[in-house]
Amino acid sequence: MALQFSDTEIRVLGCLVEKDNTTPEYYPLSLNALVNACNQKSNREPVLSLDETAVRNALRSLSEQALVRSASSDSRVAKYEHRLNELYNFHRHEIAVLCVLFLRGPQTPGELRTRAERMFAFEDLEAVHSALNLLMRREPSLVRVLPRQPGTKESRYMHLFSGDAEPAGHGEVEHGAGTPAPARSSADAERVAQLEVEVDALRRELETLRDQFANFQKQFQ
Repeated sequence: MALQFSDTEIRVLGCLVEKDNTTPEYYPLSLNALVNACNQKSNREPVLSLDETAVRNALRSLSEQALVRSASSDSRVAKYEHRLNELYNFHRHEIAVLCVLFLRGPQTPGELRTRAERMFAFEDLEAVHSALNLLMRREPSLVRVLPRQPGTKESRYMHLFSGDAEPAGHGEVEHGAGTPAPARSSADAERVAQLEVEVDALRRELETLRDQFANFQKQFQ
């Protein structure tokens, strides 16, 4: 049976997997933290503006399908965690690739290698292809390769958790009627992806410093 999750459900799953692997000290996530993660401007394509109701509804649907559950916690605030590893028994390189596809849509192996770096350090592109091949050979298949776009050297891959249809207009930039968007080279794409990773790391460091400062202030209140 084909998987058919909504865009919001995919974004919620991707964020839970990402935070599980990159900031385990803040995982599982509260509803507020999950909304913020879904609406991040870095490492997200497209950038969304989801409210609590939309994220809560996605959590309810994913919970009914056994992909998400409420995590036991001493805190009064409900927190949530994904169950992808339990259901699919993914290897670390598989879940890293799948997470980036959830959060950024169809991408080339080069882009996947750079953007998955915080979750798994691929030695080379062959290692990325190995992870993609494992995902494609699952039953049902979880990833497929897309036809190569004109002017590009690498094919892109997409996840199949939202069905088999390629997201409309993904990767295209509107430059005015009748004006084609210039093709970006694979090297340029990897440089941009690396910069995005570095910016996101700086953001996370800033968030950590803010939390530490807030805890420091509480000592004097």
